[in-house]
Amino acid sequence: MAVAGLAAWFGYAPTIAEAQRLSLIRDAETENTIRTLAAPLFTTAGLNANDVHIYIIRDNQLNAFVAGGQNLFLNTGTIMRAETPNQLIGVIAHETGHIAGGHLSRWNDQMQGASALAIASMLLGIGAAIATGQGNALGAVAGVGQTLATANVLQFSRTQESSADQAGITFLDHTSQSPRGLLEFFETLWNQELLSASRQAPYLRTHPLTRERIDFVKNAVAQSRFADRPDAPGAVYAFQRVRAKLLGFTEPLGRTLQSYPETDNSEYARYARAIAYYRIPQLDRALALIDGLIAEHPVDPYYHELKGQMLFENGRGVPAMASYKEAVRLLPNSALLRVGLAQTELELDDPKLNADALQNLSDAVNHEPEFSLAWRLLGIVYGRENRIGDASLALAEQAIIDGRLRDAIQQSKRAQQLLPTGSPGWLRAQDLLQQAERERQHQRQQRG
Repeated sequence: MAVAGLAAWFGYAPTIAEAQRLSLIRDAETENTIRTLAAPLFTTAGLNANDVHIYIIRDNQLNAFVAGGQNLFLNTGTIMRAETPNQLIGVIAHETGHIAGGHLSRWNDQMQGASALAIASMLLGIGAAIATGQGNALGAVAGVGQTLATANVLQFSRTQESSADQAGITFLDHTSQSPRGLLEFFETLWNQELLSASRQAPYLRTHPLTRERIDFVKNAVAQSRFADRPDAPGAVYAFQRVRAKLLGFTEPLGRTLQSYPETDNSEYARYARAIAYYRIPQLDRALALIDGLIAEHPVDPYYHELKGQMLFENGRGVPAMASYKEAVRLLPNSALLRVGLAQTELELDDPKLNADALQNLSDAVNHEPEFSLAWRLLGIVYGRENRIGDASLALAEQAIIDGRLRDAIQQSKRAQQLLPTGSPGWLRAQDLLQQAERERQHQRQQRG
């Protein structure tokens, strides 16, 4: 994972201020599993599934929301509390209803140019204000404009909630899936209705739940042709692996061993324990477990990735590189796996590996153009190759993604000075400079 694997990318945060409010998890297996579950819903809703960005927030509370266009945010708590893939699919179906219904259009101007982390930070800060009843809590949320200065501006109305419910049920029916999971999620939330606002699941703060909504979904279950259709075995397998992985990465060893004791020799249990032991760290026990899983599943890219991460973070760069290379060979289109490999290659500080690192990072940003860490590492490898203009351009790309507009302007100007006038890189630097200046002007106007 990323703050670069679950560990490789855990806590990934473009800016320090945003990181203090929010931790996003980047993990190829988790993201790919959720996208596989969600893609049929996106498609039947008339959305391009590739255009919907999925973000996972490290937070054990129940919450899911959409913001800033086609951005879906899911708390780890929502994933881990779900007992079946269908329960998580039901939540995603409802949130897809909000996207398809255009319920976000009124804030799109306010969100212009904001990173995913900034958007999520805004919403979570406003959710805190709703929970506490203290509008001044919004002052701590960076980037919120004057028109977002009231706590109820991001609350969906009951009409919109009902509309999203109806759309979600339709999407589930059109993809031959049961609405029972959505009902079970709502019933879990309903049990929290009598709690004080500060103790309720954050989902309730911006998604008002009524008895009528629950009755509507209950009726949909009663009428659905697919009410009792079980989840596909492949979906259950992938989902249970993700839940085990998240538990191993987010909870202490004792909590992991409670859920997956040493007497449990299932694949999920060994996966969770391997992660938990590596985090302590008890590397020998962790490696024994992951090696056993690889022996049973030699073409599983995520097991090879985890072994690479374990070795890399414990200073064993050469064998880590071999594990990452195998993961990339098995899943070549994963930007996250390629960045993990490139990071390992750069850490070895061998000039002979620069070309391979450059290729991996170039492939990564082609697959995922808004991958901030990939651009930063590209800047490093270009610098090592004395391609300073290209390095400045890569750092300008990173700064735009992170919302560091002053740095973006500075690096874009530097790239233009160093790259041949009229070349593709020079023209891209010009585009980035203009974008950064527009967004900076927009921010000034927002501040009044």
